[in-house]
Amino acid sequence: MSNVPQLANDAPIVRRKLYQEIVDRIEAMIHSGQYAVGDALPSEREIMEAFGVGRTSVREALFALQRMGLVTISSGERARVSAPTPKALVSDLHGAARYLLAQPEGVRQFQQARALFEMALARYAAENAKAQDIAAMRSALAANKGAIGNDARFEQTDVAFHYVLAQVTRNPIFTALHAAMASWLLEQRQTSIRAKGADRAAYRAHARILEAIADHDADAAEKAMRAHLAQVEKFYWQVRS
Repeated sequence: MSNVPQLANDAPIVRRKLYQEIVDRIEAMIHSGQYAVGDALPSEREIMEAFGVGRTSVREALFALQRMGLVTISSGERARVSAPTPKALVSDLHGAARYLLAQPEGVRQFQQARALFEMALARYAAENAKAQDIAAMRSALAANKGAIGNDARFEQTDVAFHYVLAQVTRNPIFTALHAAMASWLLEQRQTSIRAKGADRAAYRAHARILEAIADHDADAAEKAMRAHLAQVEKFYWQVRS
């Protein structure tokens, strides 16, 4: 029997571009601490000489690192190491999100994703909200009530109320995801608000969600959020039909 290991037929060798190798090496240097946040990277020429590559590959690598949130690039200056943020992470998904929303089932799929996400936020808020969080929700709810009858303002205060729930987590990834979801489903908000009585119904739903959170009743908060978003979806498809 041969001692030569059998090669997997389903694992083809992938030929990578030069700039991807440069990205990997510079990223490893950043993660290892060789370059800290705020440090300037070597000049393009120095990187070219160090890796034995051309200027085009170096520039492609730097732009890729910028998209990853690892460096910032200013005209006439060396690229500097930056700390990637959750917002930068989520921003890379915008193009894919718009494409998926344009598909036949795209809106329904995003509505389902939003429902699961916000139901979890409501439950978490009910279990963990502090007095200042509940005060912020009451303030957001009051602004929401004051915007009834003004679709543009109501839309803004609607987003703000839900955003306060995301802030209860004190986790920037959740707030970034919430902001992205609100952006992706903007058309849903703008459409559903046109249904008769939609703003008043949404306000009442927000009040029920807040009441459950203030009572620290996680089951009731999740149930209220589920009912609220189901109603929003119903209004949306009603207007669209």
